[in-house]
Amino acid sequence: MLIAHKFAAGDRVSVMPDRSNINARAGIYTIVRTLPVTGRVCQYRVKNAMDSHERVLDEAQLSRA
Repeated sequence: MLIAHKFAAGDRVSVMPDRSNINARAGIYTIVRTLPVTGRVCQYRVKNAMDSHERVLDEAQLSRA
């Protein structure tokens, strides 16, 4: 079964951190790029609009902004 990413580079997303990534602040981020699917998890490199830090987050932590 092929797993597809829900978001694309340039999309703005809202982040809700969970226990797996407590260092990510809630807020609006921009998708920098999609990452290869690991297992059944889609991941993204995202950039926070407020502090310009990039992070890797799972799709489950993201929703459309």
